Formats: sequence, C-alpha cells, structure tokens
Amino acid sequence: MNIPARIGGDIERILLRSLRNTGVSLLYQDSDLRVVWTQNVPSAWAPGDLYGMTDHDFLPETEALRLTTAKREVLATGNRDSLDIRIAGDEGARWFDVWIDADRGDDGAVVGVVTTAVETTEQKRREQTLRTLLREVSHRSKNLLAIIQSIATQTGRYSGTLEGFLGRFRGRLQSLASTQDLVTLSNWRGADLRELVIGQVGRYCADPARNIRLEGANPYLNPNAALHIGLALHELAVNSVSYGALSRPDGFVTICAALASAEAADALTLTWTETIAARDGALDEKKFGSVALERVVPASLNGTASFTADGDQLEYRLVIPSDNFEID
Repeated sequence: MNIPARIGGDIERILLRSLRNTGVSLLYQDSDLRVVWTQNVPSAWAPGDLYGMTDHDFLPETEALRLTTAKREVLATGNRDSLDIRIAGDEGARWFDVWIDADRGDDGAVVGVVTTAVETTEQKRREQTLRTLLREVSHRSKNLLAIIQSIATQTGRYSGTLEGFLGRFRGRLQSLASTQDLVTLSNWRGADLRELVIGQVGRYCADPARNIRLEGANPYLNPNAALHIGLALHELAVNSVSYGALSRPDGFVTICAALASAEAADALTLTWTETIAARDGALDEKKFGSVALERVVPASLNGTASFTADGDQLEYRLVIPSDNFEID
C-alpha cells in the first residue's frame, strides 16, 4: 500500500483514532504475557492502566486461565487462536470474541502476542432471546397439536359419517385458529374474554350487539385457557344455532364472568345462559360437544363445569382457577 508522504508520519495517530471509532480493543503482551500497550480496553475488563499486568490481574480467574492457556500455546507454536469470554457485571454478563496472534521479531521468533477483542453482548442476548422464543413456539405447537389430536379423536368417536366428521372437525379447527390468532397478536400473552367471545360467538350471530349480552369482569386469559375456553364457546354457539337462542333472529345469549364466587375463592365463574326450544332431546345425548364442555375444557384448566337444560333454560357454568387469567 502506498501511503502519501504528507501523512506518513501521522499514520499511527490516524490508525489509533480510527480504532477508537470501531470499538475494537487491542492488547499487546510480551513473552511473559505482561501488558505492554493497550487501546480501547473495555470498562468491564479494567477501569485504569493495565501496563505490566497479566490477564490474572484484571480478568475473572476462570476467563484469565482460558486466555493465558491459549496465549501460551500461541507463543509456543506461532499459530493464531480465538475464543469467546464472558465477564460478569452489575448489569449482567458481557461477552467478547477474542483473537490472539503471534508477534514475531526481525529474526522470526515469537516475541509477544496481540489480542484483539470485540464485544458481542447484544448479539449473544439476541441469540438467547431467539432460542427462548423457539423453545416457547415448540412447546406451544406441541400443545396445540395435542389439542387437535384430541378433537379429531373425539369428533370421530361421535360422528356417524365421514361428511359429519369433516363438517364438525373443520368448525373446531376454525375455532382453534381464531383463538390462536388472538394469542399470537398478543405476543403469546393470551386473549381477553370479550375479544374471545366476539370472535367465537359473533360469527354465528345476525347482530352480535343484540344477540350477545356480556356481563361482569373482562379477565385476560392465558394462552391455554384462551384455547380451551374458545373451544367451549364454539360448542355452545353451534349448539345454540341448532337448538337455542341463536336459531332465532331476536334470540340472545347471556355470558357472565363473576370473580371470587362462592364455589371457589380466587376463581372466575363463567356462565352461559339462554332460552332453548322445547325440542331439547339432542341435549341429553353425550356427544362430543357435551364431553368437551363437561370434561375436556374443565380438566385442561384444573376447574369444574356443569351443563344443564331445565325446561326451556340452558345453563353452562365453568369455574376457572386464578392461575388461568389476570385482571388488568
């Protein structure tokens, strides 16, 4: 490289200034691994002058031992080496990628080592965050697949024909997908009850504002609770469209969320009530809808449930323990 004469004498100053701008750290150590010269030493390593020190004087012992071992190997062989080190601090760990190069004298003998370090803390934190998210996605995906498998099995058990199975199974998958959209939009926090009700029941109403009456609290349900309560709401809505209030344009269902009921302190009691037609024989059959409402959903929430039709009144009551929801 040809360097103009007018800046040749200032090249060291120029390079050092450029080095400061990059955030790259440099240390030069002699054959005894004592510091001779430094530039941009990270504050996590040492706040002051390192001249004459060894790695053991200013780095945690474990990391100093790793670095010293690598540097002695470089001194002995002249071959380059690299590693990463972790420095604990008051604001959390800081990570650095480190490269170690041999410095040779005029006769070719190794007379020292040059250590170059670049901080990679933010990159490490992003990697850790990504790994955590991937584990969470994997965990939730497995849970969702288990729910789908259960729905497929139970739907098949209570379906007389393939067409009947496909129709009911598609509806239940759409219910799960709708709830999953809410959960995903909340960054996996969950869904609030009112959004869930409108999403699951509103699609079966001619006029949701008139056909759905929401009363009481509006808890924020965790992802598992949102998926299963969404499934319960879907089954209730489908049943209502077939036999109950939502089969009539002027009909309505009442959904009440009451906190700390007499049945269970620190719990939420979700109650669905509606007026049904006199023809209620189908409600007495133990089909998947009632199995889901009375067994699958409450078991998944560690709660309890009851599903009754007395005369022209239908009531579904679900008691949800407090670890399934939050109140903002």
